[in-house]
Amino acid sequence: MTALPTTSREWHLTARPQGWPKPEDFALRESAVTEPGEGQILVRNLHMSVDPYMRGRMDDVKSYVPPFQLDQPMEGGAVGEVIASKADGFAVGDHVLHGLGWREYALLDAAKAAKVDPEAAPLTAYLGVLGMTGLTAYAGLLEVASFKEGDAVFVSGAAGAVGSEVGQLAKLKGASRVIGSAGTDDKVRLLTEEYGFDAAFNYKNGPVAQQLKAAAPDGIDVYFDNVGGEHLEAAISSLNVHGRATICGMIAQYNATEPTPAPRNLALVIGKRLRLQGMLVRDHAALQPRFVEEVSAWVRSGELKYRETVVNGIDNAVEAFLGMLRGENTGKMIVSFND
Repeated sequence: MTALPTTSREWHLTARPQGWPKPEDFALRESAVTEPGEGQILVRNLHMSVDPYMRGRMDDVKSYVPPFQLDQPMEGGAVGEVIASKADGFAVGDHVLHGLGWREYALLDAAKAAKVDPEAAPLTAYLGVLGMTGLTAYAGLLEVASFKEGDAVFVSGAAGAVGSEVGQLAKLKGASRVIGSAGTDDKVRLLTEEYGFDAAFNYKNGPVAQQLKAAAPDGIDVYFDNVGGEHLEAAISSLNVHGRATICGMIAQYNATEPTPAPRNLALVIGKRLRLQGMLVRDHAALQPRFVEEVSAWVRSGELKYRETVVNGIDNAVEAFLGMLRGENTGKMIVSFND
């Protein structure tokens, strides 16, 4: 039997960020690796996810998930290989998806891990297109926004992991028009040339409301919001009567130190009978089997495309996280651990 490692490096949050997080708010530390107890597995992490929601967990505020604890390892989605098991149904060599990223080795109850098949899709796909971000796109569009064939859909943050999948799912499900916004001209081209969006614009090139009106002269029926702020205000103006908005994220204000202004046109919600609904992906776990079955088939056929931005090495995990907040990724931001 191969000897187990004795130490594991793991990222700790050492200070609550004020505004934008800084590298000094984090520390890479060593901890001892212990053998699994009954019902537990020890996993060598191969890839981990960095996601916008993690910024919220760095603040000591009551929210839908507890904040990260100072001087403790942070958490997040990861896939890895089981290297020791005292749990039925999990063998050494199995690959699993779990929630203890930000560390090289994870000891966890097997009940909190899900087996994944590296033959069915690349392991990194289970952190993105077939993972939490993919289910967010699927549930947010189909269940929360009540998408129906013929709807015109606008997606903000459309070149990101969630947004790019929302737009493609809308096209595959029969949207009449799909519009996306992104922060660089290269990402705008990616949306129309690779992901099949009907129109896209760079929100830095002018007022969002004007650019959206030009891209969707007949209005929109669904808005998938990853950004908030000016984008939400513009979408409210362009939404047709009985339009629906899924409020998934508001990355534009995650690092704000002052309260951000609400959309100034909220009164339109009344006359247009709009529905603005927040979403958390964990409320939609029942959709998981249908989602994986449907979307994995589209991934295999090439009908649904996805991009990943991969940063190598646990040492670079914080820089990858900060880069994701700055919008430097195209598609899912992944940190792959070097062997």
